[in-house]
Amino acid sequence: MVHANEFSYGLLTPGLAFAMSCVGSFLGLRCAGRARACAGIARAGWLLLAAASIGATGIWVMHNIALLGFSAPGQAIRYDVPMSLLSGLVAVAVVFAALVIAGSGRAGFLRLLSGGIVIGGGVLFSMDFVGMAAMRMPDTIHYNAWGVLLSVLIAVAAATLSLWAALRQRGIRPAVVASVAMGAAISGMHYMAMAAMRFTAMPGAAGMLGGVTAPEFVLPLILVISILTFILIISVALGRTEEQIRAEAALNDLLARHRQGHAWQTSAAGRSRHSAAPPGTHLL
Repeated sequence: MVHANEFSYGLLTPGLAFAMSCVGSFLGLRCAGRARACAGIARAGWLLLAAASIGATGIWVMHNIALLGFSAPGQAIRYDVPMSLLSGLVAVAVVFAALVIAGSGRAGFLRLLSGGIVIGGGVLFSMDFVGMAAMRMPDTIHYNAWGVLLSVLIAVAAATLSLWAALRQRGIRPAVVASVAMGAAISGMHYMAMAAMRFTAMPGAAGMLGGVTAPEFVLPLILVISILTFILIISVALGRTEEQIRAEAALNDLLARHRQGHAWQTSAAGRSRHSAAPPGTHLL
């Protein structure tokens, strides 16, 4: 049995992972708020940005930063980049699907729970199965059933909380509180799933690892994601708020009704003039 250490750098990697999870969750909540006030392509676009923020930054980047602190005594650990990228795409896809499911009607408990199960199951599959399959170690991985069950429950609870916050909460302060709670839940899910894993050494497998080291993969990843996150922050900051979008929609609806009423009054006045004219009179 190999005794792995998930905190090789102390609290540095858990702290950074938690921070990125909070940032991704906050941006996702703000994008979901924009989506609530839009329709059509604009709504789909904001939902996709919300899914990318929560799935890529809040979950996938958090997972990979946390793995920087993972080590096993005397063993090399490398990563399969395409497999790891696939796990990130799966995370974004399941978050997007859950946002669509939960937001397609009234956000009742069953709809939120259904979306939470989709996200929770999808995230566990993408991060702790596909993502861990991307980790190249001279070991075989076994799972503790009770630990996996607890991580599933945490994942579903965290995902349901995320959907509730994304579809119900409005304003900066509730979004900050919800994003911190989501960040803690998502990070807790990751470390619980890691604690459920057991590693058994495979003699002679060290020479067949392939892949890249954690710094070679994660450090460029952090740089790229940081740039994309900064761009997304600027987009959210400069974009119209949910309240502004709703106010503009209400104003446009009011103007449309006013024009419709004016057209109806003009038509009614014309019919009245025509009916009041003597027979044979031609109105100009």
